[in-house]
Amino acid sequence: MCRAKSAKFFLASTSEVYGDPHVHPQDETYWGHVNPVGPRSCYDEAKRFAEAMTMAYHRFHGVETRIVRIFNTYGPRMRLNDGRALPNFVYQALARQPLTVYGDGQQTRSFCYVSDLVEGIYRLMQSGEHLPVNIGNPQEITILEFAGRIRAHFPDAPPIVFKPLPQDDPKRRCPDISKAKRLLNWEPKVGLEEGLGLTLDYFKKQYAAAAK
Repeated sequence: MCRAKSAKFFLASTSEVYGDPHVHPQDETYWGHVNPVGPRSCYDEAKRFAEAMTMAYHRFHGVETRIVRIFNTYGPRMRLNDGRALPNFVYQALARQPLTVYGDGQQTRSFCYVSDLVEGIYRLMQSGEHLPVNIGNPQEITILEFAGRIRAHFPDAPPIVFKPLPQDDPKRRCPDISKAKRLLNWEPKVGLEEGLGLTLDYFKKQYAAAAK
């Protein structure tokens, strides 16, 4: 359709294309370390294939393309049951259930507030860059510390419990945003504590309204 209408094509890709990376932090030139037949492969490989198809259309058909590799994003209007770390922890704290951490919790993630992501995507769409660009917050944190920070917002929250680490779960995940800084003059503005405060306020109001 974009080829037929001479429209710009935007692909929301993901940091999952890097798999369980051997390079840290991950920049756009890294090809990744993905198990093509593992339990996470449907998502990882689908996104990698989507990038390949997008680039094929750009190269062979001249379609104007943009590819953003999104790192863990959070903020108001997330769903509490969407399965990601932040809503899982928040729901468990609100429901007074133990916060579940997988493995020893030393695996890392980098969380980017939604308004920063939107600004990065907007700037990418206004640029002429057709190759992938990382958009994320390079403030790296362990999952255990992240669970602790969320738990600190709930004085009566139950303790943290540990369960076995899922297969192929990435040990470290942090974006190299040098390209976004250079090409888009972009970097995140919202720190983790500020973003968590805004997000938790939203979740608390939504949870209280649903309980009425």
